[in-house]
Amino acid sequence: MFPFPTKPFVIAEMSGNHNQSLERALELVDAAAEAGAHALKIQTYTPDTITIDYDKDLFFIEDKNSLWKGRKLYDLYAEAMTPWDWHKAIFDRAKEKGMIAFSSPFDETSVDFLETLNVPFYKIASFENNHLPLLKKVAKTGKPVIVSTGISTVADIAEAVKVLRENGCTNIVLLKCTSTYPATPENSNILTIPHMKQLFDCEIGLSDHTAGIGVSVAAVALGATVIEKHFTLRRSDGGVDSAFSLEPEELKNLVIECNRAYQALGKINYEILEAEKKSIQFKRSIYVVKDINAGDTFSVDNIQIIRPGGGMHPRFYESILGKKSTNTIKRGTALSWELL
Repeated sequence: MFPFPTKPFVIAEMSGNHNQSLERALELVDAAAEAGAHALKIQTYTPDTITIDYDKDLFFIEDKNSLWKGRKLYDLYAEAMTPWDWHKAIFDRAKEKGMIAFSSPFDETSVDFLETLNVPFYKIASFENNHLPLLKKVAKTGKPVIVSTGISTVADIAEAVKVLRENGCTNIVLLKCTSTYPATPENSNILTIPHMKQLFDCEIGLSDHTAGIGVSVAAVALGATVIEKHFTLRRSDGGVDSAFSLEPEELKNLVIECNRAYQALGKINYEILEAEKKSIQFKRSIYVVKDINAGDTFSVDNIQIIRPGGGMHPRFYESILGKKSTNTIKRGTALSWELL
């Protein structure tokens, strides 16, 4: 079981929303803490540890629907990276604010660096979950690992889990993820979450790239115990990930509503709760609604199924109709067997 201090566990992903300002990065930490996020995540790479400086073929983004159309991968990653000499300051600020801080390494040297900062666990991004040497390196630290599963078949996920477990990782969380930016609710397929939990026997969460918080809250209702969302101060500030990032008030609402959804799960229950029992008196029952004399016939005119619940159960209503009363009964009396 993953050692989270709380469930659901909400991760604010800074990514490149620091916009190359350490001051802004620290403001993001403060805002995430104020919003109630349980953890802050950054990313650890340089453009040279993730790609090469080349402007042809797939190294250049030509997709007209991409947020990053017309950019070289190298230049995009140079803009989005979190400088390594910022990491300690960011982690220290998060700790001061009562948050867990950790990162996604993108190569083996990133893991070596993060180990010097004693991160409590690691996150493997969707695009890196086929980087088996990286998975082995992370697993051998003995620390828990969170793995996003975007652009992955069930066989891909199974291979990643197998490599992690075979190399010493015993605590794994898989995040359902749709790797489009932004993602749509229609493409989120969060019904996969309970199936993933059964299939891989580990905690399951959601890395959510949709707008708003609805998909994340629904995921918690389906069993997600970890929610990861990109986070910024204001989308209007721009930045590589701002278009699909939450603002502080939205992040606060995410934490609140995910917690409500988690609390609402409860257990399978068909008993009347103790808290409900005082409301039983307001259920329907059979009452006399017109004065009845001895010898009168019970009819739809003089007895009705109404609130409150002090009379006989409505299941007996039809069997009573047509019978004669042996008593005088005043209007407003709860009908009982003794009065028949």
